[in-house]
Amino acid sequence: MILRSRQVVLPDQVKAASLHIEDGTIQRVAAYRDVPEGVAKVVDVGSLVVSPGIVDTHVHVNEPGRTEWEGFDTATRAAAAGGVTTIVDMPLNSIPATTSVNALEAKRERARGTCHVDVAFWGGVVPGNAADLGPLVGAGVRGFKCFLVPSGVDEFPPVGECDLREAMPILARRQVPLLVHAELPDRIGPAARSGAPHYQSYLATRPLEAEVDAVRLMIRLARELGTCVHIVHVAAAEAAAEIAAARAERVPITAETCPHYLTFAAEEIPDGATEFKCAPPIRESRHRDALWSALNSGALSLVATDHSPAPPAMKCAGDFMRAWGGIASLELSLAAVWTAGRGHLNAHQQRPKSAVSVVPWRSDPPLVRLATWMSAAPAALARLSRKGRIAAGCDADLVVWDPGESRTVNPSALQQRHKLTPYAGRTLQGVVRATYLRGEQVWDGDRLTRSGGGHLL
Repeated sequence: MILRSRQVVLPDQVKAASLHIEDGTIQRVAAYRDVPEGVAKVVDVGSLVVSPGIVDTHVHVNEPGRTEWEGFDTATRAAAAGGVTTIVDMPLNSIPATTSVNALEAKRERARGTCHVDVAFWGGVVPGNAADLGPLVGAGVRGFKCFLVPSGVDEFPPVGECDLREAMPILARRQVPLLVHAELPDRIGPAARSGAPHYQSYLATRPLEAEVDAVRLMIRLARELGTCVHIVHVAAAEAAAEIAAARAERVPITAETCPHYLTFAAEEIPDGATEFKCAPPIRESRHRDALWSALNSGALSLVATDHSPAPPAMKCAGDFMRAWGGIASLELSLAAVWTAGRGHLNAHQQRPKSAVSVVPWRSDPPLVRLATWMSAAPAALARLSRKGRIAAGCDADLVVWDPGESRTVNPSALQQRHKLTPYAGRTLQGVVRATYLRGEQVWDGDRLTRSGGGHLL
């Protein structure tokens, strides 16, 4: 097969090219007109953009145990619809949590044959499971996730510094990252009364100091113990600044932010709109602007969704104190980031002297930067060497999309199990036309074209 376009997003440029695909692998990237005789199939998408498939390293599938929240079928269906070709499943909120090899195997058994894109797995660090970490690496987890504050589910308790000092040297020896939900419990404020409809009431309970002080703790431990630390869902400008300074000092730390932090601002959230609740919380617009700057400077390495769905009843409409905190946006991530970032992406910014990137920094075109943040850097974090790039030897995981076409989000049309979303009614630019997994089309505009073809990595 050959797939060709006038706009193919390569690691360093966007150009007309033909992708020669065999046995699910990109054999070579050739000139647009390089189409030898006898090729079985040539797909020419004209001027539509061909980007590397998105790699989303922060997805809560919740199966087994809480399949009524999401599940491998619906999560990977939503992924395919959004141009996401690989997800990495978080170790919670499934039951059991992925904190032992037996739990990992239970999750794989449920996932087998039901996934429409490729799926990899993170393990979990919780108090008392240090002996399980090495076997989990041997069984194939890509790294580990921990919480410094209560996670919201009893089977995944938070860790303290003593737990981290036991676990982090093991991860350093095995050369796998530790992903950290960075908020400190002693900085979390008292909850407002139940029934509070105002977003500011919730925001006040999770001040930016909780996030910043947790990041400082992880920088100190990463510097001392040499473990690769990755801070998930950074929401505060000051936290991003701490990470930038640490990276300039060659501390082994990376970080991500999420589409909702890049799109929304606290002052815009209506009363009672609990679909916007997440942790850390969406902060004021100055933080949103700072996160875009941190991405462009290289202080933040990637964008991942933190897809965290739950039944609508758990979002407790009108009550920010009781509502489950989580935003489901797996299918919308490409369009949300492209739409929110139009002004930021179009301004070519030079790399500040203090910035250190996961990949070598260049003042790349917007489409290349987008692919770095959403495909290449996440693949590097999860050690998925064949993912995230359009290059010879990589899996032919591709998304064909129109960056100029707009679509208004209709929740009922989303592929995720539950349709509640803060993006409802919002017009997003960037429409996925087709998704390819190892050279096989799995999504065609508005329908799944190949079922159950995803691999467990």
